Amino acid sequence: MTDILSIDSAVKRRGKLLALDAVSLSLAPGERVALLGHNGAGKSTLMKLVLGLTRLDGGAIRIAGARPGSNAARLATAFLPEAVSFHKSLTGRDQLALFARLAGVGTAPVPGLLERVGLAEAADRRIGTYSKGMRQRLGLAQVLLGKPAVALLDEPTSGLDPISRQELYAIIDELAAQGTAVLVASHALTEVEARTDRIAILRKGRLVANDTLASLSLRAGLPTKLRIRARNGEADRIAADSGGTRVNGASVELFCAPEAKMDQLRRFASMSDAVEDIEMTPPRLEDLYRHYAQEGAQ
Repeated sequence: MTDILSIDSAVKRRGKLLALDAVSLSLAPGERVALLGHNGAGKSTLMKLVLGLTRLDGGAIRIAGARPGSNAARLATAFLPEAVSFHKSLTGRDQLALFARLAGVGTAPVPGLLERVGLAEAADRRIGTYSKGMRQRLGLAQVLLGKPAVALLDEPTSGLDPISRQELYAIIDELAAQGTAVLVASHALTEVEARTDRIAILRKGRLVANDTLASLSLRAGLPTKLRIRARNGEADRIAADSGGTRVNGASVELFCAPEAKMDQLRRFASMSDAVEDIEMTPPRLEDLYRHYAQEGAQ
């Protein structure tokens, strides 16, 4: 499948600082990629390069075959910044209709999009009366205009309540289903963990991870946690046999390497007289992020 967004050895300098150091990243149509990194890691710089708002100092970027900043690239790209800004005197309907005309798609989709993002009842109110979350939803409606080839979302859940966050990710799923490549920059690790196809991590301008969660977990070699709930009076025996630690008097916890997980499960499954239940917790995205974002991580 041909990549719709291709970033090849992108370099950006800020004076003596190397803001991006030969970053290569690609997105296929319909792919959802989470872009993670500490503040200052280069996430916003990378998005600005894709949008054509700042120039490359090296490497190349193509959006649907077009260079950033060109008319073709702009038509193919939608962007939702962390802090959206609209004309406060316009109503939500007027603002979205203006964007629709600028995008060349006409105003027919406007009512449906306002309904989709939960702003139908507030459509004819001035944006100056909107909360931050409402402005964010209006920005998301703008992203949905014209079925973009690439959607760049910078902290898209900022200012949204928990229900609105779930609705936003449902819309991201819809974008991906229609073939839009979605790049989500976020600090909300628990949210993107289950709602993206691939994880890309920047550290001090360098791309230090770029793969599926499962592959990153395997490569990191982080341990899996097993909690064994013992039958009455058997916790001490299980702890002694496994080298685990008793927890809450009736359970035993231990950690095992990824390659030893199945052997451990088979071992405890054979102890049916002593084991009542087994809970397995693989490394979470937060654990992987800490691993890859630290100095010296591979």
